[in-house]
Amino acid sequence: MANCHNLFTEFNSTIRLKDSKRKSLKKSRKSLRDKIRKYFDEEKKDEIKPKFSKQGSFALDTIVEPIPVEVEEDGVKKTLLYYDMDDGVYFIGDIKDRKSVQTYHTWIVDAIEGHTQTGLMDKNTCVRTEYADGHHIDMPIYFKEEGKTPELAHKAKGWIESDPKSFQDWFEGKVKDKPQLRRIVRYLKAWSNYRETQRTDKPMVTGFILTILAANHYHSNDRDDIALKETLILIKAKLDASFSCYRPTVPTNENLLAGYGHKDYFMDCLQKFIDSATAALKEPNQKKSCELWQKYFGDRFPCGLAKDEDEEEKLSASFISTASASRPWSL
Repeated sequence: MANCHNLFTEFNSTIRLKDSKRKSLKKSRKSLRDKIRKYFDEEKKDEIKPKFSKQGSFALDTIVEPIPVEVEEDGVKKTLLYYDMDDGVYFIGDIKDRKSVQTYHTWIVDAIEGHTQTGLMDKNTCVRTEYADGHHIDMPIYFKEEGKTPELAHKAKGWIESDPKSFQDWFEGKVKDKPQLRRIVRYLKAWSNYRETQRTDKPMVTGFILTILAANHYHSNDRDDIALKETLILIKAKLDASFSCYRPTVPTNENLLAGYGHKDYFMDCLQKFIDSATAALKEPNQKKSCELWQKYFGDRFPCGLAKDEDEEEKLSASFISTASASRPWSL
């Protein structure tokens, strides 16, 4: 049975967000924060001043390098990178000083209007700033009373309890002393990203959902290939029993899969991935095993590093070499 652990760790190095991009994103985030601070200092001097807190996959270090997508706009071809960064905007104070959901959205929009030529979107859950290369920064808005759970300013649902910091603490507790779990989350996101480039009409479940499912059904192993396959099996067993995924933190009664409309498609993709992973682990030749994994990760999975030899033959050659070098049985 071929061992592809070294190929997976190399793949992890490929898909993990590069330090240069991380610095670039932090710079973009700082620019938006500075613009909002300036707006409140100059235009809303008597209002509660916003504070900021990183959140999402960037904060969890599970964000992955996206597969570049070639598009054509107005006859011009360009390469886009579809990934996002989340940065919470917090107004902390007494409930009597709280404004309406729409007021806070309007203020943040006014503060960053024109920041990029690509523009922005005032979504129900956040204000999104879009960038020319395809990525975006989402800024959900919260009001928090001291000692109480933050409430998200949701344009459709009003003020709803939501605590991204608690989720981050929950996840960090899960990955403590388990660095492999963070890699497993990245592999799942990379699989989803590749799948969506192959079938653009049917989105996969969100990276947030994949993160929760992986953390709740993680199977540890010394090898990443085995750990991933076993985790996939446990996730599917759970979803077969109940196609649901609840937040582990407030609001805990929210089923994140309730609005997902492609259940059969996702479950079929999941089963095929499990089948291919099982076959890859049974395959004695590492190169052939790698090719089975590559079908679900794309060309970024490093089959160029795979050895075109059977594990059994390698072990046999090693045994013969060791036996030849050892002391003979008789003189």
